[in-house]
Amino acid sequence: MGARLARDEANAVLQKWRRLRREQALLPQVPLPQSLRLAGHNAIAQPRLSSFLSVTVIAAPLACADNLYQFPNGSAVMSQQVFFTHANGFPSATYGKLFAALAPQYQVAHLELHGHDPRFPVDDNWNNLVDELIHHLEQQPEPVWGVGHSLGGVLHLHAALRCPRLYRGVVMLDSPVLTRTDRWVILAAKRLGFIDRLTPAGRTLGRREEFADLEAARQYFSGKTLFRGFDPDCFDAYLQHGLQQVGDHWRLRFDPATEISIYRGVPHTSPGRARTLKVPLAVVRGRQSRVVMRHHTRSVGSMPLGESLSMPGGHMFPLEHPLDTADLLKGLFQRWQGLGA
Repeated sequence: MGARLARDEANAVLQKWRRLRREQALLPQVPLPQSLRLAGHNAIAQPRLSSFLSVTVIAAPLACADNLYQFPNGSAVMSQQVFFTHANGFPSATYGKLFAALAPQYQVAHLELHGHDPRFPVDDNWNNLVDELIHHLEQQPEPVWGVGHSLGGVLHLHAALRCPRLYRGVVMLDSPVLTRTDRWVILAAKRLGFIDRLTPAGRTLGRREEFADLEAARQYFSGKTLFRGFDPDCFDAYLQHGLQQVGDHWRLRFDPATEISIYRGVPHTSPGRARTLKVPLAVVRGRQSRVVMRHHTRSVGSMPLGESLSMPGGHMFPLEHPLDTADLLKGLFQRWQGLGA
């Protein structure tokens, strides 16, 4: 019954925000003037990779002042801050279509490649990755809506448990809130040497890293189950931002050794009990996902400000259904804001 109610609520939110999107589509859209682009940041159309810098993505129907968007009736509203964290192996620019759909109401900041800053080397339990995230959150002008996919959702949860003052709320996109039993199993897998079978690390070992050209990469990835459901624009974005030219060939931009280390370091500890989280949290599960299981969503129910929802698609649903994902996020943020978040 609880799962059915959660699905009904998610569907109601999606229908409501689809109507709003159709209405917003009638508003005039203009490019963001150069004068309104934040220094050191990039506009939404062509995000570029910067390994160690946050990137703010901005768009506005009618430009007025920094962090404001204005509708034809003359009303201006302050844009709200979102900080996005990507899944392991997928640079943030891959999610550009999702970011675009959140504009102009929301400015999206993100770190292009987690785990690649030598100041925060990947370690067991992802403690340094959480430190890296907190380092960048502390540079934001105000508390953020933290949104993370897979790896990114867990990083936001741990950061929010440590520093709730940095957050208005957290949304975990197909990221599990690990139970005590989960953590025991992970610890045993590490100690007994089968963590590569428990996580995708084993499948990542020996994966192809180089391609003669982008067309060869396209053919390779399009044949992989993980990518088959991708929105075409998101798939193109992965090819554009997930690969880099090195000499006369193309290599994965996200270092494979780092990706494997992240999988092997999956946390068996937590900075605090999830039920003590002081900000709203939602776990959004892909209905065909094999990552977030039912017992993970049940554990969210014990949290005072926790809720679980579902979306069509699998573990990669933010890149399979980016517009619907953006609609759901907007609905959550609006509802939480009404509760005083």
